[in-house]
Amino acid sequence: MQKETRANLKLIISYFIVLNILTFVVYGLDKHSSRNRGRRVPENVLLLLAFAGGTPAAYVARKYFRHKTIKRPFITRLRLILIVQIFVLLLYILLSFRGQA
Repeated sequence: MQKETRANLKLIISYFIVLNILTFVVYGLDKHSSRNRGRRVPENVLLLLAFAGGTPAAYVARKYFRHKTIKRPFITRLRLILIVQIFVLLLYILLSFRGQA
């Protein structure tokens, strides 16, 4: 593996680690605010964090904090984001191996 490729891979992995930690924290803060009647994080922000790559943390945070587990529209949107991300990942893998056969 070339140095540039390794550096890019490290950057991508770092991005996803930081984003997932941020997503988990933001979901936790929103749950805390909902319990204390504080200022809430807009659902669009929570979904944007998932869309940007924080989907694993969004699912873990929902389970851990028992947060956004009943709101059907939110759950549907989060599932749609997950499905799109899986589709894009599978498409990327398929196209990556296509030229190697």
